[in-house]
Amino acid sequence: MIRNLVLSLLLVLPLVACGGLEWPPADNGARTSNRPVYSRTQPTAFITANAVIVGKGDTVYDISRRHRVAVRAIIEANNLTPPYALSVGQRLVLPRRPVYAVRRGDTLSQIAQSHGVNMYDLARINKLSPPYVIQIDQQLVLPDRLSTVATIKIRQTRSITSAAPTKTTKAVAPPPPTSGKGFLWPVRGQVISSFGEKSKGLQNDGINIRANRGEPVVSVENGVVAYAGNELRGFGNLLLIKHSGGWVTAYAHNEALMVKRGDKIAKGQKIATVGSSGSVKSPQLHFELRQGKRAVDPLKHLPKPQV
Repeated sequence: MIRNLVLSLLLVLPLVACGGLEWPPADNGARTSNRPVYSRTQPTAFITANAVIVGKGDTVYDISRRHRVAVRAIIEANNLTPPYALSVGQRLVLPRRPVYAVRRGDTLSQIAQSHGVNMYDLARINKLSPPYVIQIDQQLVLPDRLSTVATIKIRQTRSITSAAPTKTTKAVAPPPPTSGKGFLWPVRGQVISSFGEKSKGLQNDGINIRANRGEPVVSVENGVVAYAGNELRGFGNLLLIKHSGGWVTAYAHNEALMVKRGDKIAKGQKIATVGSSGSVKSPQLHFELRQGKRAVDPLKHLPKPQV
């Protein structure tokens, strides 16, 4: 359910110094849980220009947005220095990325995978919004593979990718033993999106539960809070809880968080309240259950709802 940095850089927030917690997983898959929202594409003429003459009122950022070229790339290609002031009539070189022409049967996720780039980077650069409808012969600018590879390598060496500055944090304590009686439902409500593949090549790694705003969200088992914050795009106020046995649970789109990183949590303890933070418009909880790095269907591990 995951939204625009000027320099389009993904930095790393260390979540757990050890233990291998990594969420979301380090791949290029499209997910309903963190899909970005962008405006429609601009004319092809803006995509293909290799240089531009600065007009009245133009800034590096304006030109970057208009022509879909990274701010940093424009600065470096033209040897600009702070404060990056431009003069009317100045010629700027626009370093170009390769362009792909959409063919019949293509989806955005397939194009991203075949070119080894991140689907969300591809959507962002081309200003595509869900459900990522593309047309035959549409020209899509491809992001740099090097930046995508670098992002993946960072994810492999650190805990979690986000738009937050890098900082050093201590490892959380090991989680307490589980109750041995299975998981609880995190909130009372109706499942409005189930686990698994969705239309337009999207994937839901958990379930979404509709509930009234302010309803209590509880921990499904004893555990320790590994992350509490809102740095991950699209998820809003998010909690990650580690449990004994290699289990990890995620609780997204909360209105308020009642616990902080490092807190030991008891099964059934109130940890948040239902909200609509992040990429959703109505109150709901996005809940994920993972065994190590592998997402599993929560409905197969939660008790049957009482009718």
